[in-house]
Amino acid sequence: MKVHVVMRPEAEESGSTLERITKFACQAERLGFDGLWVNDTLGRGYASLDPIVLMTVAGTATSRIQIGTCVLQVPVRHPVELAHRIEGLHAMIGDRLQLGVGGGSTQADFDLVEADYPTRFKALLPALHTMRQAWRGEVLSGGQLTPWPGTEGGPAILLGAWRSRSRIVYAAEQCAGWIASAMYPKPEELETSIKLYRNAGGNRAVLANVITHLHGGPDDIPLGGGGSIMLTGGEAAARQKLEWIRDVGFDDVLCLARPNSLEVLARIRDAL
Repeated sequence: MKVHVVMRPEAEESGSTLERITKFACQAERLGFDGLWVNDTLGRGYASLDPIVLMTVAGTATSRIQIGTCVLQVPVRHPVELAHRIEGLHAMIGDRLQLGVGGGSTQADFDLVEADYPTRFKALLPALHTMRQAWRGEVLSGGQLTPWPGTEGGPAILLGAWRSRSRIVYAAEQCAGWIASAMYPKPEELETSIKLYRNAGGNRAVLANVITHLHGGPDDIPLGGGGSIMLTGGEAAARQKLEWIRDVGFDDVLCLARPNSLEVLARIRDAL
């Protein structure tokens, strides 16, 4: 099982934002993590940064690790404009780009851009189809997006899905992977979903946003410690949880960790 880290910059931290993001990305690569991933939030009451901008900075600061989203909310953006922005990132960092996409989970993000929250899942797959057409240079209703050389066809797409049988099967049949969430589904739901994914022929199962808190007080836990699957309670307990994630059948785990946790997380990873 490959271990990646999820970066969630916080506005309250001191120092240059660019330097902090660059330092985090370089530290993740130096410690041998397989990838660096970012979230996508807009209107949730705290300052956040555009995920494509974050990935561009992290991608240009590194040379080996994968750079991805877990996950990009496609329905809050125009699919062709989004395809064009992603094409630019793809041109910069190549096939290290891992585009995790989803329908979104928070109505506030949709309200901010006046997008329709109730129909987000119906809008997701048609939008992905349009993006793939754009990356192939096909003629669309309003014209044609000419692909940048080397980006034809677009990056690897991984579909985020919680409980939807149809979207998990779609991820197995039409995407490079499936991203499950460690925030909300219960362990038994994850076990059922990964069996469905494998039975449909899926070959890359990713568990994202595993909150990691290996030292410090309870007030320091990322996102308030609200995840259903977390790495907490010391190194031994965290290692046991990673072993469970591996034994359930996940190929990759994306750990939401602060910079001061990366050294310890690398040690736990190496002990697996």
